[in-house]
Amino acid sequence: MKYGIIGAGAMGYRYGVMLQKNAGVDVDFIDTWEPNVEKVREQGGVSVARDHKNRRIIPINIFYPEEYSGHPDVWIIFKKQMQLAEELDRDNAAGIFHDDQYVFSAMNGMGHFEKIAKYFPKNHIICGTAMIATRMDGPANVDFMGAEGTEVMHMARYTNEKPDEKTKAIADDFKKAKLNPIFADDWMEMCMSKVVFNAVTNTLCTMFEMQMGQFIEYEGVRAMARQLFDEAYDACERAGIYLIPTRQQQVDSVITVSQEYKYHYPSMYQDFSKGRPTEVDYINGYIAKIGREHDYICRTHEFVVHEVHMAEMMRKYHKPQENVADNNIQKEGVRQ
Repeated sequence: MKYGIIGAGAMGYRYGVMLQKNAGVDVDFIDTWEPNVEKVREQGGVSVARDHKNRRIIPINIFYPEEYSGHPDVWIIFKKQMQLAEELDRDNAAGIFHDDQYVFSAMNGMGHFEKIAKYFPKNHIICGTAMIATRMDGPANVDFMGAEGTEVMHMARYTNEKPDEKTKAIADDFKKAKLNPIFADDWMEMCMSKVVFNAVTNTLCTMFEMQMGQFIEYEGVRAMARQLFDEAYDACERAGIYLIPTRQQQVDSVITVSQEYKYHYPSMYQDFSKGRPTEVDYINGYIAKIGREHDYICRTHEFVVHEVHMAEMMRKYHKPQENVADNNIQKEGVRQ
């Protein structure tokens, strides 16, 4: 099958390059960030490293929506939540969406599938989550974090129906790409399980400008995680959403994932450090919204949403610290 990537950012490049390289499928990239598109064209592709090593140029095809005339079988969408509606409107106006196409997305946060459903039939939408860390250090410059084969992702149909032949074929391509897909039965339970995880690691690391390994040095991390997880699980259960991991499994995963990616700044901090709005409203804010809709106040989640927005405001008074991961690698002689 042929794939089109909407959003040539950290995760868009990760999925597109791995599909192209490992699964041997045709991939086109659609992006609207001019420095990114023009850098790809200038250097003949995207610059890719893995764990800060073996950087090389991977040739890719990249287009602005208005100049694209291809017809992928599947769109893969990775945009920031606050940019998605405008992006989809522009892509639709460019005439690149077609009734026979399927669409997959594993974006952070919640709210994107409702937007995607305005342009695609619900039974053509495949929801996803990805426990995959990637850095984008500049236009057309990415670093895939973690050894190849450690990628973990889940997928489920937006209708919660069993996988049809097209969905199975997409999963087969993801498997060949070494993205390690796992099917889930319920898309909401699957996606909210990831949102709840991000509501701890992404948000707290951003508030304190910490790498994940620095975060778990603090002896109170388990207690902090448990407090946020308990609120999130209580809100979800009141809404009839039953998450895949247990509460204890979520707490344990904070430690194990942070150990694996100890030099990694989560994606929310990558936005924060570059002066961009964060997705906290679509993560902790979404959990709080579910709670209030079901007569439950997630006081901690509402508080940390305010704290992140306050930290965003404070960027006008001081610059966030640089990503010092590279220096740490050189000092300790370990991979990122």
